[in-house]
Amino acid sequence: MKKILSLLLLVAVFTSCNEYQKALKKEDVAAKFSMGTKMYDEGKYTKAIRLFEQIAPAYRGKPQAEKLFYMFAQSYYKTEQFNLAGYQFESFVSSYPRSEKVQEAAYLGAKSYSHLSPVYSLDQTDTFKAIDKLQAFIDTYPNSEYMNEANASLQVLAEKIEQKVYENAKGYNTISDFKSALVALDNFVGDYPGTKFKEDALYYKFDSAYQLGINSVESKKEERLQAAKTAYAGLVKFKADTKYKEKADKMLVKVEEDLQKFTNK
Repeated sequence: MKKILSLLLLVAVFTSCNEYQKALKKEDVAAKFSMGTKMYDEGKYTKAIRLFEQIAPAYRGKPQAEKLFYMFAQSYYKTEQFNLAGYQFESFVSSYPRSEKVQEAAYLGAKSYSHLSPVYSLDQTDTFKAIDKLQAFIDTYPNSEYMNEANASLQVLAEKIEQKVYENAKGYNTISDFKSALVALDNFVGDYPGTKFKEDALYYKFDSAYQLGINSVESKKEERLQAAKTAYAGLVKFKADTKYKEKADKMLVKVEEDLQKFTNK
């Protein structure tokens, strides 16, 4: 019995593959549409795409075009071809603004670009593009069922940009360019006041001011040490029990010891 079932399954698979190959070679666009829909419904999106690519130009303006181009965009999305999915979904929204699928297509179009966003350490051009697309979706469909998902995606992308800017600013501290670090970290905190990296940024701002102060020439040392004390105060004001407290307190002792020399003069 098992052998018979296996044989029947093999025959069915062979027949299906044979029908698909025939549809690919046919000139009949209706047959390609029918087979493409079958492949799509079965989750065989790569095969569906091959057929949809062949017939898409011929179907523009036809009654079945809305269904075709929705399946076409979804097939690209399901196969993680997000550049093409984004383009197709945007084209769908533009062509069928009254479609019942328009909000879903608009969201998935914007979401496609978010999938192209790289890790924070790389160039963030695609991240900014994704943010623009998601924000446009939110502005256009404020009552959409996809609003929570869109806002969550937007938050992830925004934090990636914040981390990129923070890491760039911190990088100056890492290479001991403390003057540039102070400027960059101060700008970061000013530009992103609610960032989750604020505690870290304030610590490295203090560390930069500290390093600059204790290693400064005498003529500028007192002023820079005072700036370091101010930076320390900013850190503990933001978070009294900061994870950097022990280290920062030891640094502050050194700052105050060095400042005492100027008081005793």
